Amino acid sequence: MITRIIDTGYEAIVTGLLSAFTAQILKFIIFTVKTKRINFKIFSTTGGMPSSHSAGVMGLSTSIGIIAGFDSLIFAVAIGYALITMYDAAGLRRAAGKTAACLNRMMDDFYKHDVQALGGKLKELLGHTPLEVIAGAFYGIGVAYWVHFHLLCS
Repeated sequence: MITRIIDTGYEAIVTGLLSAFTAQILKFIIFTVKTKRINFKIFSTTGGMPSSHSAGVMGLSTSIGIIAGFDSLIFAVAIGYALITMYDAAGLRRAAGKTAACLNRMMDDFYKHDVQALGGKLKELLGHTPLEVIAGAFYGIGVAYWVHFHLLCS
């Protein structure tokens, strides 16, 4: 069964998903240690260290590079997709989160007693800091090499 996965699209898909999923678990562990409290919502939220989006797209891209070659057209497409995703996580979604935080403060000031009646607060943790994105990217690269050279080829 493993031989049908090595050097195929299945390896790339498994690597991308494994990178994102384990980064989300790592994010939960880091949050729990840092805050000394358990919050299972971390598994379904965006933002935080490391970026699971970055881990997933870089795991997928690196796996494609290992399989098809880092000079292949498909790797160029994959890395382009990864860079856009990471830019969005650190740029646009982070700015939207800051805007939400500002609007929430304004709503608290204006409607001091009943913000929930207006639909509740906006979600503030949408994007990532550049460090969270970079950490996720390196994590995804590491998972891709680990999957290809240690997990599947052992």
